Amino acid sequence: MEYINAKSVLPQELIEELQRYVQGGYLYIPAAEERHRCWGELSGYKEMLRQRNAEIIVEYENGLAVDYLAEKYHLSEHTIRKILYQSRGS
Repeated sequence: MEYINAKSVLPQELIEELQRYVQGGYLYIPAAEERHRCWGELSGYKEMLRQRNAEIIVEYENGLAVDYLAEKYHLSEHTIRKILYQSRGS
C-alpha cells in the first residue's frame, strides 16, 4: 500500500474537515465495494490454484494415490484429501 500526502490530492476544505477527526495520523480509505477484488484475482494465483486442484481431482479419479499426489504437488496428504473432499461438496 502506498501512502499519499493528502495535500497533493485533496482540496483544502476537505483536508480541514478531515483534520477535525484525525491530526497527523494515518487514515485508511478503503476501495469502493465495486472495485474490491478477492484474494488472488489480480495476480492470477487463485485461477492457478483452481487449475492445479482440478488436475489433482482428475488424477485421483484416474487411480493415482493420495501419497503419490502429495509428493508430486509438494503438498501434504492432508491437503490433498481436503482438495478431494471439497470437490465433492461443490
